[in-house]
Amino acid sequence: MIIDQRWYKKPDGIPERISAGGIILRLRQGKYSLALVCEGDLSGYFLPKGGVEAGEDLETAARREIQEEAGLKYLELVVYLGERQRLNFRRSRWVTTHYFLFKTDGRVGKPTDGEHAYHCEWFMLDDLPEMLWPEQRTLVEEVRARLAELLSA
Repeated sequence: MIIDQRWYKKPDGIPERISAGGIILRLRQGKYSLALVCEGDLSGYFLPKGGVEAGEDLETAARREIQEEAGLKYLELVVYLGERQRLNFRRSRWVTTHYFLFKTDGRVGKPTDGEHAYHCEWFMLDDLPEMLWPEQRTLVEEVRARLAELLSA
């Protein structure tokens, strides 16, 4: 499947959803690595994120989704990174996703979402794999370019 600009144009009358997730970094031997998730047969990795449930604030939803998809639960909030918008995977909903930057010293635990076959891996920021969603790759590159500034905030 090719994710192109058609995924970033909102069709008229499509239902909307608010989502939250994050970029999770850990420091090992003086270098930062990034947690990315893959699912089943999908080609490409992605940032853990998902829908905000009733009564949740954005940060709480991001933390829950990260635990569900990546198995990471000990997260230190660094900064809110803003939002990105696109169609969902089925192209049936317009999704606004709010992203946060977190640090952790944890490894990968067991994802708690029993409905999907999520798997989380760590990648050095200088050697990232193919990512499914272009806007997520752009966000990661923006964070990488501003890493020292963001981590000192």
